[in-house]
Amino acid sequence: MSESYNELMKKFDEIKNRLPFVPKIALILGSGLGGYADGLEIKGEIPYSEIPEFPVSTVEGHRGRFVFAYVEGVPVVMMQGRVHLYEGYAAEDVVLPVRLMKLMGAETLILTNAAGGVNFDFQPGDLMLITDHIASFVVNPLAGRNIDRLGVRFPDMSEVYDKKLRELALKTAERLGISLKQGVYLQTAGPSYESPAEIRMYRTLGADAVGMSTAIEAIAANHMKMRICGISCISNLACGMTDKPLTHKEVKETADRTAEKFRQLVSGIIRGLGEEYGA
Repeated sequence: MSESYNELMKKFDEIKNRLPFVPKIALILGSGLGGYADGLEIKGEIPYSEIPEFPVSTVEGHRGRFVFAYVEGVPVVMMQGRVHLYEGYAAEDVVLPVRLMKLMGAETLILTNAAGGVNFDFQPGDLMLITDHIASFVVNPLAGRNIDRLGVRFPDMSEVYDKKLRELALKTAERLGISLKQGVYLQTAGPSYESPAEIRMYRTLGADAVGMSTAIEAIAANHMKMRICGISCISNLACGMTDKPLTHKEVKETADRTAEKFRQLVSGIIRGLGEEYGA
């Protein structure tokens, strides 16, 4: 049995008796979107700082805790704040929370993030449903000895973002009157924003949005056979597409403006999943 698996189970053993319920859905709240949990009746929480040797976010706006709440009658565990490669964490540490949420019982993962728009048809404030991703510019979280108890050595990546979940998201957006773009998400390591030349390259490769998270979390979740849905809030147009310099403040401000639309969409998707689960 691998050392990585032993460490993972040790952390799960630390928290398993603190779970208020077995979650069906795991939800990662991206930059500026952490307020989603504040309007819910929280049934429990576990700060990352209370889990021994657990990676803790150092980014402003990432609160750093697991939150447990019923959303549309469905038991959900939320990450209010994620960790990133650019904070100095190894890829294995970045995906550790995803693996823990799977061990908690979550079958479906909803990933959200704030991203830069690479597609000229996008505008700040748009929501984009992730259809696929490009993770070739970051370390693969499955590198090293495989944890056989989580998944196979060479997992298939043909449909990381579940087709039925994408259909549900599109139908939900249509019902709510929310414009939902679709596109390919590309992850970079950060923390520097991309150069204009890099953005031109990413567009040539087929990317529609770029950010510093999400893809490696999706790889780890796919490894564990979780169903995955990804949504990006287009917080700005990427470097070189306008004359404006990029700032984290702009990312947060756009995410705050988009928060209500985001809340409605995610809650609607969870409601649809609840009908599937019989909640």
